[in-house]
Amino acid sequence: MRSGSLERIGVMVRKEFLQVFRDPRMSRVIFVAPIIQLVVFGYAVSTDIRNTRTYVVDHDRSVTSRALIDAFTASGYFRLVGRSDRAADLVGALDGGKAILGIEIPPRLAADIASGRGATVQLLFDGTNSNTATVASGYAERIVQSFGARLAGGSAAPAVDLRPRAWYNPDLSSRDYNVPAVVGSLMLLVSLLLTALAVVREREIGTLEQLMVSPLTARELIAGKTIPFAIIGLFDLALVTTVALLWFRVPFNGNLLLLVLGSVFYLLSGLGIGLLISTVSSTQQEAFLSNFLVFMPAILLSGFVFPVSSMPALFQWITLLNPVRHYLVIVRGLFLKGVGLPALWPEFVWLLVLGVALLGFASTRFHKTVS
Repeated sequence: MRSGSLERIGVMVRKEFLQVFRDPRMSRVIFVAPIIQLVVFGYAVSTDIRNTRTYVVDHDRSVTSRALIDAFTASGYFRLVGRSDRAADLVGALDGGKAILGIEIPPRLAADIASGRGATVQLLFDGTNSNTATVASGYAERIVQSFGARLAGGSAAPAVDLRPRAWYNPDLSSRDYNVPAVVGSLMLLVSLLLTALAVVREREIGTLEQLMVSPLTARELIAGKTIPFAIIGLFDLALVTTVALLWFRVPFNGNLLLLVLGSVFYLLSGLGIGLLISTVSSTQQEAFLSNFLVFMPAILLSGFVFPVSSMPALFQWITLLNPVRHYLVIVRGLFLKGVGLPALWPEFVWLLVLGVALLGFASTRFHKTVS
């Protein structure tokens, strides 16, 4: 590329930065919105459970039954909201939303345990929120099993000694799983919004025509429009990653250079989609709505919320064309697992291919639009 071309691109880049930072609303989108969204996701979006409302029906009323109830409340996962000796009261608490977990202790719990016959404790869950019920069920089962093992005193060895352990994210913290993924969603949103709105704004106020009759070529115009937003996207990456590490204490076990490289490949797709939206939008409102028409399906089909493996086979194949899916694999692999390029190279290849294809197609469309 000739020095004159580089100089014109540099002037265009400076002009874009001045235009972005001159608008206070755009500055808030770049600097404030990512932090707000990260905090909301970090604190509000969680599949962990604490103080789950629990209702107890204790037919035994023995020292053993009270010890079992104490085991639930002492864990911190469950909070006692009521107790009774009638099963109908437990059903009423679940029906009325007063409790999520109901525990029914049989009349001869202590006697059956003392005799060695074993006892059965019934756990009833409000399955309206299936995720909460599933997690609460796992915690409750472990508490009951641990309580039974303590009473047995290790006198009888189990036929199978099962010792599960989470190899990565040992605490199974949903925050450590969700916060790195927020990086991908924020970078996509920022690159889509800034690229599409910047081009459409030029068209609305009539300055795009002035740029078209300037010495700038179509390639130089595209480069001048996309390079500033790629830099802003990388800045947001640094900003959000810093908050995730220092505020939320999310572990980072991977290579920082690989994270930057994957982010650059990922931004190619975001800038390409934003540029493509700008070619089919006449107003900023239309571009804004088109952005969310793309953004929401991309997030839902990425594995951010729902595992890709749980989707129908057709949608699993469709997700291969979604750059967010591949970027989330890279981000979670680097943050939580600390894996390197030998494990992540397919995702890097997918991101590079998708980025080049999307940006190339969008550039062709943009070139025809301004011609």
